[in-house]
Amino acid sequence: MEEIKLILDSSSNQETNPAKNIQIVPLTISFNGKEYRDDQNLNIKDFLEDMSNNNVAGKSSCPSIQEWLDALKGTKRAIILTLTSGMSGSYSSALQAKAMYEEKNPTSKVIVVDTRSAGPELTVILHGIGDMIKGKVRFVDLEEKIAQYRTQTHLLFVLQSLHNLALNGRVSNAVAKVAGMLNIKIVGTASKDGKLEPLGKVRGMKRAIKDLVKKMKEMNYQGGEVIIDHCENQKDADTLKAKILELFPDAKVTVRPMRGLCSFYAEEGGLMVGFHE
Repeated sequence: MEEIKLILDSSSNQETNPAKNIQIVPLTISFNGKEYRDDQNLNIKDFLEDMSNNNVAGKSSCPSIQEWLDALKGTKRAIILTLTSGMSGSYSSALQAKAMYEEKNPTSKVIVVDTRSAGPELTVILHGIGDMIKGKVRFVDLEEKIAQYRTQTHLLFVLQSLHNLALNGRVSNAVAKVAGMLNIKIVGTASKDGKLEPLGKVRGMKRAIKDLVKKMKEMNYQGGEVIIDHCENQKDADTLKAKILELFPDAKVTVRPMRGLCSFYAEEGGLMVGFHE
Protein backbone atom coordinates (compact mmCIF):
# COMPACT_ATOMS: atom_id res chain seq x y z
CA MET A 1 0.00 0.00 0.00
CA GLU A 2 1.15 3.54 -0.70
CA GLU A 3 2.24 5.61 2.28
CA ILE A 4 -0.77 7.25 3.94
CA LYS A 5 -0.50 10.61 5.68
CA LEU A 6 -2.49 10.86 8.92
CA ILE A 7 -3.75 14.35 9.75
CA LEU A 8 -5.63 15.36 12.92
CA ASP A 9 -6.71 18.64 14.42
CA SER A 10 -5.30 19.67 17.79
CA SER A 11 -8.38 18.55 19.71
CA SER A 12 -6.69 15.13 19.59
CA ASN A 13 -3.98 16.21 22.09
CA GLN A 14 -1.54 14.57 19.67
CA GLU A 15 1.80 15.96 18.51
CA THR A 16 3.12 16.09 14.96
CA ASN A 17 5.33 13.04 14.32
CA PRO A 18 7.05 13.05 10.90
CA ALA A 19 8.51 9.59 11.53
CA LYS A 20 4.98 8.16 11.70
CA ASN A 21 3.64 10.50 8.99
CA ILE A 22 1.33 12.21 11.50
CA GLN A 23 0.60 15.94 11.25
CA ILE A 24 -1.45 18.09 13.61
CA VAL A 25 -3.41 21.11 12.38
CA PRO A 26 -4.09 23.59 15.22
CA LEU A 27 -7.35 25.14 16.30
CA THR A 28 -7.39 28.62 17.83
CA ILE A 29 -8.87 29.64 21.17
CA SER A 30 -9.73 33.25 21.93
CA PHE A 31 -10.94 35.13 25.00
CA ASN A 32 -10.48 38.53 26.57
CA GLY A 33 -9.22 39.99 23.28
CA LYS A 34 -6.37 37.50 22.87
CA GLU A 35 -5.89 34.54 20.53
CA TYR A 36 -4.09 31.32 21.46
CA ARG A 37 -2.97 29.03 18.67
CA ASP A 38 -3.16 25.43 19.88
CA ASP A 39 0.24 24.28 18.67
CA GLN A 40 3.51 23.10 20.22
CA ASN A 41 4.40 26.68 21.20
CA LEU A 42 1.39 27.13 23.48
CA ASN A 43 2.44 27.26 27.15
CA ILE A 44 -0.40 25.42 28.88
CA LYS A 45 0.36 26.74 32.38
CA ASP A 46 0.26 30.36 31.16
CA PHE A 47 -2.84 29.60 29.10
CA LEU A 48 -4.68 28.16 32.12
CA GLU A 49 -3.66 31.11 34.30
CA ASP A 50 -5.00 33.55 31.71
CA MET A 51 -8.18 31.49 31.51
CA SER A 52 -8.72 31.49 35.28
CA ASN A 53 -8.39 35.29 35.31
CA ASN A 54 -10.84 35.70 32.43
CA ASN A 55 -14.45 36.69 33.06
CA VAL A 56 -15.83 36.94 29.53
CA ALA A 57 -17.09 34.23 27.19
CA GLY A 58 -14.44 32.71 24.95
CA LYS A 59 -14.61 30.71 21.74
CA SER A 60 -12.64 28.29 19.63
CA SER A 61 -12.05 28.53 15.87
CA CYS A 62 -11.48 25.57 13.56
CA PRO A 63 -8.53 25.28 11.16
CA SER A 64 -9.01 27.16 7.90
CA ILE A 65 -9.41 25.36 4.58
CA GLN A 66 -5.95 26.60 3.64
CA GLU A 67 -4.38 25.04 6.74
CA TRP A 68 -5.86 21.67 5.79
CA LEU A 69 -4.63 22.14 2.20
CA ASP A 70 -1.15 22.94 3.47
CA ALA A 71 -1.17 19.70 5.49
CA LEU A 72 -2.31 17.72 2.43
CA LYS A 73 0.30 19.22 0.09
CA GLY A 74 2.21 16.58 -1.85
CA THR A 75 0.23 13.58 -0.53
CA LYS A 76 -1.30 10.85 -2.68
CA ARG A 77 -3.25 9.22 0.15
CA ALA A 78 -4.39 10.86 3.39
CA ILE A 79 -6.80 10.31 6.26
CA ILE A 80 -8.05 13.30 8.27
CA LEU A 81 -9.58 12.90 11.75
CA THR A 82 -11.48 15.90 13.12
CA LEU A 83 -13.12 17.10 16.29
CA THR A 84 -16.84 16.29 16.40
CA SER A 85 -18.94 18.31 13.97
CA GLY A 86 -21.36 18.73 16.87
CA MET A 87 -18.97 21.23 18.45
CA SER A 88 -16.84 22.63 15.66
CA GLY A 89 -16.60 23.47 11.97
CA SER A 90 -13.35 21.50 11.73
CA TYR A 91 -15.00 18.60 9.87
CA SER A 92 -16.74 20.91 7.39
CA SER A 93 -13.53 22.83 6.75
CA ALA A 94 -11.59 19.59 6.17
CA LEU A 95 -14.28 18.29 3.79
CA GLN A 96 -14.01 21.43 1.69
CA ALA A 97 -10.23 21.10 1.63
CA LYS A 98 -10.57 17.46 0.51
CA ALA A 99 -12.82 18.46 -2.41
CA MET A 100 -10.46 21.23 -3.52
CA TYR A 101 -7.35 19.08 -3.15
CA GLU A 102 -8.78 16.11 -5.06
CA GLU A 103 -9.99 18.41 -7.84
CA LYS A 104 -6.49 19.81 -8.32
CA ASN A 105 -4.86 16.40 -7.77
CA PRO A 106 -7.12 13.85 -9.53
CA THR A 107 -4.89 10.88 -8.66
CA SER A 108 -4.94 11.68 -4.93
CA LYS A 109 -7.53 10.36 -2.46
CA VAL A 110 -8.45 11.76 0.94
CA ILE A 111 -10.70 10.27 3.64
CA VAL A 112 -12.21 12.71 6.16
CA VAL A 113 -13.59 11.25 9.40
CA ASP A 114 -15.97 13.09 11.71
CA THR A 115 -14.99 11.31 14.92
CA ARG A 116 -18.10 12.59 16.77
CA SER A 117 -15.68 12.98 19.67
CA ALA A 118 -12.68 14.87 21.04
CA GLY A 119 -9.39 14.34 22.81
CA PRO A 120 -8.11 10.83 23.48
CA GLU A 121 -10.77 9.00 21.47
CA LEU A 122 -9.26 10.52 18.31
CA THR A 123 -5.93 8.94 19.17
CA VAL A 124 -7.54 5.58 19.93
CA ILE A 125 -9.12 5.72 16.45
CA LEU A 126 -5.76 6.79 14.99
CA HIS A 127 -4.08 3.73 16.50
CA GLY A 128 -6.82 1.51 15.11
CA ILE A 129 -6.21 2.97 11.66
CA GLY A 130 -2.50 2.29 12.08
CA ASP A 131 -3.25 -1.38 12.75
CA MET A 132 -5.48 -1.51 9.66
CA ILE A 133 -2.70 -0.07 7.51
CA LYS A 134 -0.19 -2.56 8.90
CA GLY A 135 -2.71 -5.30 8.18
CA LYS A 136 -2.70 -4.22 4.55
CA VAL A 137 -6.35 -3.18 4.36
CA ARG A 138 -6.92 -1.63 0.93
CA PHE A 139 -7.29 2.16 0.95
CA VAL A 140 -10.68 1.89 -0.77
CA ASP A 141 -11.91 -0.26 2.13
CA LEU A 142 -10.51 1.93 4.93
CA GLU A 143 -13.45 4.31 5.27
CA GLU A 144 -15.87 1.46 5.96
CA LYS A 145 -13.40 -0.26 8.32
CA ILE A 146 -12.87 2.98 10.26
CA ALA A 147 -16.64 3.45 10.62
CA GLN A 148 -16.91 -0.09 12.01
CA TYR A 149 -14.03 0.51 14.41
CA ARG A 150 -15.62 3.71 15.71
CA THR A 151 -18.65 1.76 16.93
CA GLN A 152 -16.32 0.19 19.52
CA THR A 153 -14.58 3.36 20.75
CA HIS A 154 -15.90 5.75 23.40
CA LEU A 155 -15.18 8.91 25.37
CA LEU A 156 -15.88 9.71 29.00
CA PHE A 157 -14.87 12.83 30.91
CA VAL A 158 -14.98 14.39 34.35
CA LEU A 159 -15.01 18.14 34.99
CA GLN A 160 -13.87 19.70 38.25
CA SER A 161 -14.61 23.30 37.25
CA LEU A 162 -17.64 24.82 35.53
CA HIS A 163 -16.08 28.30 35.19
CA ASN A 164 -15.93 28.34 31.38
CA LEU A 165 -19.30 26.63 31.01
CA ALA A 166 -20.84 29.39 33.10
CA LEU A 167 -19.10 32.12 31.09
CA ASN A 168 -20.40 30.59 27.88
CA GLY A 169 -23.95 30.26 29.17
CA ARG A 170 -23.99 26.45 29.38
CA VAL A 171 -24.73 26.52 33.12
CA SER A 172 -25.74 29.36 35.43
CA ASN A 173 -23.17 31.21 37.53
CA ALA A 174 -25.07 30.08 40.63
CA VAL A 175 -24.81 26.39 39.65
CA ALA A 176 -21.09 26.75 38.90
CA LYS A 177 -20.49 28.44 42.26
CA VAL A 178 -22.46 25.85 44.23
CA ALA A 179 -20.71 22.99 42.40
CA GLY A 180 -17.35 24.45 43.40
CA MET A 181 -18.38 24.94 47.02
CA LEU A 182 -19.80 21.41 47.34
CA ASN A 183 -16.95 19.71 45.46
CA ILE A 184 -19.36 18.48 42.76
CA LYS A 185 -17.80 16.77 39.71
CA ILE A 186 -19.60 16.35 36.40
CA VAL A 187 -19.18 13.00 34.62
CA GLY A 188 -20.13 12.89 30.96
CA THR A 189 -19.67 11.30 27.54
CA ALA A 190 -19.68 12.00 23.81
CA SER A 191 -23.12 11.10 22.51
CA LYS A 192 -23.75 9.30 19.22
CA ASP A 193 -24.45 12.59 17.48
CA GLY A 194 -21.19 14.08 18.73
CA LYS A 195 -22.37 16.30 21.58
CA LEU A 196 -20.60 16.27 24.93
CA GLU A 197 -23.34 15.41 27.41
CA PRO A 198 -23.38 15.04 31.21
CA LEU A 199 -24.25 11.62 32.62
CA GLY A 200 -24.38 12.57 36.27
CA LYS A 201 -22.92 14.44 39.24
CA VAL A 202 -20.80 13.02 42.03
CA ARG A 203 -19.22 14.51 45.11
CA GLY A 204 -15.45 14.35 45.17
CA MET A 205 -12.84 13.05 42.76
CA LYS A 206 -12.60 9.65 44.43
CA ARG A 207 -16.23 8.94 43.58
CA ALA A 208 -15.80 10.43 40.12
CA ILE A 209 -12.98 7.99 39.31
CA LYS A 210 -15.03 5.08 40.63
CA ASP A 211 -17.95 6.23 38.48
CA LEU A 212 -15.73 6.50 35.38
CA VAL A 213 -14.60 2.89 35.74
CA LYS A 214 -18.18 1.75 36.32
CA LYS A 215 -19.37 3.56 33.20
CA MET A 216 -16.51 2.11 31.13
CA LYS A 217 -17.72 -1.39 32.05
CA GLU A 218 -21.32 -0.40 31.27
CA MET A 219 -20.07 0.70 27.83
CA ASN A 220 -18.72 -2.82 27.25
CA TYR A 221 -15.06 -2.15 28.10
CA GLN A 222 -13.24 -5.49 28.09
CA GLY A 223 -9.56 -4.56 28.21
CA GLY A 224 -8.91 -2.61 25.03
CA GLU A 225 -6.61 0.39 24.69
CA VAL A 226 -7.25 3.31 27.05
CA ILE A 227 -5.86 6.84 26.80
CA ILE A 228 -6.36 9.21 29.75
CA ASP A 229 -5.77 12.89 29.03
CA HIS A 230 -5.56 15.26 31.98
CA CYS A 231 -5.49 19.00 32.48
CA GLU A 232 -2.78 19.54 35.10
CA ASN A 233 -4.03 16.52 37.04
CA GLN A 234 -1.43 13.78 36.77
CA LYS A 235 -2.34 12.42 40.21
CA ASP A 236 -5.96 11.56 39.46
CA ALA A 237 -5.07 10.33 35.96
CA ASP A 238 -2.56 7.90 37.50
CA THR A 239 -5.14 6.79 40.08
CA LEU A 240 -7.65 6.07 37.32
CA LYS A 241 -5.01 4.15 35.37
CA ALA A 242 -4.27 2.01 38.43
CA LYS A 243 -7.98 1.26 38.95
CA ILE A 244 -8.34 0.14 35.33
CA LEU A 245 -5.26 -2.08 35.54
CA GLU A 246 -6.57 -3.69 38.75
CA LEU A 247 -9.52 -5.00 36.74
CA PHE A 248 -7.76 -5.48 33.39
CA PRO A 249 -4.05 -6.16 34.06
CA ASP A 250 -3.20 -6.65 30.38
CA ALA A 251 -4.79 -3.42 29.17
CA LYS A 252 -2.63 -0.82 27.47
CA VAL A 253 -3.30 2.41 29.39
CA THR A 254 -1.55 5.69 28.51
CA VAL A 255 -1.65 8.95 30.47
CA ARG A 256 -1.02 12.25 28.63
CA PRO A 257 -1.42 15.99 29.24
CA MET A 258 -4.12 17.89 27.36
CA ARG A 259 -3.29 20.59 24.84
CA GLY A 260 -5.06 23.93 24.56
CA LEU A 261 -8.47 23.14 23.03
CA CYS A 262 -9.31 20.32 25.44
CA SER A 263 -7.92 22.31 28.38
CA PHE A 264 -10.23 25.18 27.42
CA TYR A 265 -13.31 22.96 27.74
CA ALA A 266 -12.20 20.50 30.44
CA GLU A 267 -10.42 23.15 32.58
CA GLU A 268 -7.84 22.51 35.27
CA GLY A 269 -8.33 19.17 37.00
CA GLY A 270 -10.40 17.70 34.17
CA LEU A 271 -9.94 14.20 32.77
CA MET A 272 -10.88 12.77 29.37
CA VAL A 273 -10.84 9.02 28.81
CA GLY A 274 -10.85 7.52 25.33
CA PHE A 275 -11.03 3.75 24.98
CA HIS A 276 -11.60 0.81 22.66
CA GLU A 277 -13.82 -1.93 24.02
